[in-house]
Amino acid sequence: MTDTQHPHALIIRTDGSFEIIDWPTAGTLQTLYTGMGCTNVDALTLSPRLTMWVDGEGLINGKPVNRAATILYAIHREPHQHYHGDVIITGGANQGDTLGLTNEEIVSLIDFHLTFTNAEIPSQRTK
Repeated sequence: MTDTQHPHALIIRTDGSFEIIDWPTAGTLQTLYTGMGCTNVDALTLSPRLTMWVDGEGLINGKPVNRAATILYAIHREPHQHYHGDVIITGGANQGDTLGLTNEEIVSLIDFHLTFTNAEIPSQRTK
């Protein structure tokens, strides 16, 4: 079977651990809520092929900073805040549907995660 038949997503937890989960073709919002342990999510586009789902109330609810998520966002976009709580990384969107990740994308993200989890979080840039 190919990756498009069994897409995945990657949960990156605040303690630095990660988990690969199956990404469903339906019920994706509930998968996000369950995977991140929250009831409000925001989608951040890292690239046309990567979306980072964050806990929309993580800071308000006192969840710890997710260093890996903050660094991942800062590498792809201009850093502007720290992200709190667990995050889920998925593929991009296709006609409004959120796509899963391929095995190759999962491997690349895990490699990145293991390389940069001890890196310094970039500070906000000013112009």
